[in-house]
Amino acid sequence: MAQSLKERINRASVQVLADGLAAAWAPFPRDRFTGRALAGLDGLELKDRVRHVAAALHDALPMPYPRAAEIVRACASRVRLDMWSGWPATDHTSAAGLDHLEPAMATLATLTPHATGEFAVRPFLERYRDDALQIMRDWAESPDEHLRRLACEGSRPRLPWAGRVAWLMTPGPTLPLLDRLRDDPSAYVRRSVANHVNDLAKDHPEVALRLLARWRSDGGSHVEKVVRHAARGLLRTGHPEALALMGVTPGSGTVDALALEAGTVPIGGKLSFTVTVTAGAPGPMLLKYAIRRPGSRRVFHLGQRAADGSGAVFTVRKSHSFRPVTTRDEPPGGRELDVIVNGRVAATAGFTLVDPAPEPAPATGPPPR
Repeated sequence: MAQSLKERINRASVQVLADGLAAAWAPFPRDRFTGRALAGLDGLELKDRVRHVAAALHDALPMPYPRAAEIVRACASRVRLDMWSGWPATDHTSAAGLDHLEPAMATLATLTPHATGEFAVRPFLERYRDDALQIMRDWAESPDEHLRRLACEGSRPRLPWAGRVAWLMTPGPTLPLLDRLRDDPSAYVRRSVANHVNDLAKDHPEVALRLLARWRSDGGSHVEKVVRHAARGLLRTGHPEALALMGVTPGSGTVDALALEAGTVPIGGKLSFTVTVTAGAPGPMLLKYAIRRPGSRRVFHLGQRAADGSGAVFTVRKSHSFRPVTTRDEPPGGRELDVIVNGRVAATAGFTLVDPAPEPAPATGPPPR
């Protein structure tokens, strides 16, 4: 079985961090730190593990924060930190360093190539708004792609797993960062830019669409991929202006046939289906599908086809997995499959999700002679 995320913060990751700190500062109380960091660790979930190890680090560095920050920064050059050994150090920075903007931000800049500081930077944006944002603008000019990405990712309006920063929910302050990084040579940075705009589009679609239209007009080596990825949330909901931005004729096209391979699907199995569509206008055809049940509707990408003209016919086959995942519950019961053509539901079919068949009981009786 694959190791869960929380289990990656463990004895080995704590030991890596301890090794680096001891190499950076000879008096570092390695045994006290590791003992406290590991005590009760196994019973905690992921983010609680991060905070627990960070608290042990704070206890082991009982000195003015700027000096502690020097040691943490030096640690990063002594050992090979990764997300799991370094994450508690970024968390320590946001907690212990909140009254010390410059050394704390310098520490996050040092750590982020090893363990991203996107979560840890949020309290500084909350407290120091303009000063913290200016530092992040400087990061956007860095030759290090990790720092450029941190400038964009750390300031996302709806950064997953991170606390909300109220002023980031209002469009405007971060747009210069996005303009600077929209055609960045690093795909790692460009993905962050697209995710940032996708966040923005959830609350301010008109601002996001104007921004994307301007980027396309201005051009760039990577503009098409960035625009498409940034608009994905609006495309998923069938937003007419987003569809038009992609060259799609909103609502055009029909479904001629929708066939499900089976009317029942076991949990853990796959729904396989085939759909035949006819274009209603020349240009791109954007195909999505949705799985619906009471209280839930999830939309997925089905495909994109280029129609030479009205009447062009395409057939698409798809298998949708109902493999159980920890972040989503899939109870048995009726479902509806919607096929969405250029933002409009063009066909629907029902099916039933059922409990998987029980595994056969092991054979009993005397062993064969």
